[in-house]
Amino acid sequence: MKKKMLTILLCGVLAIAGLAGCGNISSDGPTAIIVQPPLQQATEQQSTVESEENGALEETESTQEEEMQEFEITMRDVAPMDMVKDMKIGWNLGNTLDATSSKAGVSAETAWGNPRTTQEMIDMIIDQGFNVIRIPVSWGGQMSGAPSYNILPAWMDRVQEVVDYAYGRGVYVIVNIHHEDWHFPSEENKDAAAEQLNALWTAIATRFRDYDEHLIFEGMNEPRKIGTSVEWNGGDQEGRDVVNYLDQVFVDAVRATGGNNTIRNLMVPGYAASSSDTALKGIVLPQDDHLIVSVHAYTPYDFALNTAGRSTWDNDTRDIDHLMELLDELFLSKGVPVIIGEFGAMNKNNEDERVQWANYYVSKAREYSIPCIWWDNNAFEGDGENFGLLDRRELTFPYPDLLKALIESSGQ
Repeated sequence: MKKKMLTILLCGVLAIAGLAGCGNISSDGPTAIIVQPPLQQATEQQSTVESEENGALEETESTQEEEMQEFEITMRDVAPMDMVKDMKIGWNLGNTLDATSSKAGVSAETAWGNPRTTQEMIDMIIDQGFNVIRIPVSWGGQMSGAPSYNILPAWMDRVQEVVDYAYGRGVYVIVNIHHEDWHFPSEENKDAAAEQLNALWTAIATRFRDYDEHLIFEGMNEPRKIGTSVEWNGGDQEGRDVVNYLDQVFVDAVRATGGNNTIRNLMVPGYAASSSDTALKGIVLPQDDHLIVSVHAYTPYDFALNTAGRSTWDNDTRDIDHLMELLDELFLSKGVPVIIGEFGAMNKNNEDERVQWANYYVSKAREYSIPCIWWDNNAFEGDGENFGLLDRRELTFPYPDLLKALIESSGQ
């Protein structure tokens, strides 16, 4: 693996990252290169300064030089389109690290009734052929307040431990922020949300900076105006604009931590990560070359997600076809890859119907090189959203035909 040395300039906004630690620096003697960070203010100053101000500018540069730290790039610079093409089928560790609780601490992992995650669980999923593991994580209840927004160390350690279960197996791992309501996408809340988002992703990215290209960060889960009339219908213009703005905040925060994070592939959603035409057409991507669009699509809705809907698929391909064609038009044709970060069809005692649906859905997505990640909340019975695939208590797969359909239709 070719190694390069990145000299990265950390500005004042990275005070939190400095407190969290700078990671390990290898001494293998890689070739040194200089990469300019996105410091617009410094660039503008250099372009407009008059000759009589050179002394002041030199003093400023001298001060900045003292703040420079070196971080090694130890991973391949993989184009996001190439990476996504290598992904086949994925699985979500749902309702686990993303569970919320009134008490901070690692006990939140089991607050919604799911067992503590083990290496054996992750091994079972990977051994079936899944090569993408998405790990949803809720952070808000594990953070201190403004202005520090420090993450509880025990929580960060536990997240890293679970990440390592999958990362150590050589599959792709996605870490996100989940079930957060503090980044409500309104103009009134935009600045406060940006401040906390920057602090959170600075801390996460700093902790995982030395991980290679198999680790992907996903900036937000389903950013939306929770509890409003526009929560799930594609949002309003304000909401879509603020989500676009926060996506850029996320990207800038990760890039500023240096090292591998300067070229790490990142996932960004539109409003609510919605698959609606309105939300997808409203996405304005951040300025960056290593981005993947994140979309959630439980479709067709009446069959896949609506608890009061039908249990038969009826070969209803229209919505699936339309979604893939739209994603191709808006993103794939422009060289921007897409990951369907959540999908599934809930159990309605209809495994045969779900098998037919999965065969079509995943095969169609594969035609467009779009990997799909099954939402598994470990729920199997009752009136709720039963998306369980692996029974994590019994360590069995109650729907073997569905499992087989997902794996085989993905090309594994």
